Amino acid sequence: MGLKEEFEEHAEKAKTLPDSTSNENKLILYALYKQATVGPVNTSRPGIFNLRDRAKWDAWKAAEGKTQEEAMNDYITKVKQLLEEACISA
Repeated sequence: MGLKEEFEEHAEKAKTLPDSTSNENKLILYALYKQATVGPVNTSRPGIFNLRDRAKWDAWKAAEGKTQEEAMNDYITKVKQLLEEACISA
């Protein structure tokens, strides 16, 4: 299985993460996903009163130095880690 296929498989698995997944981990996954699929941030930073979108933008900006392959690998690793933690705590 190629990296892109494995990435897409784990993107589907990420949808099954429990609701108790922390916002910090959700932001990490969001940032890695965007970096892997879109590349560097290509929009302006949302306004100060748009806290949710601003946090997502900041997380994505923090992942900016990663190549698409690095972001895919990190995303896969993070999803595996979170699924494993979910199984242990269940």
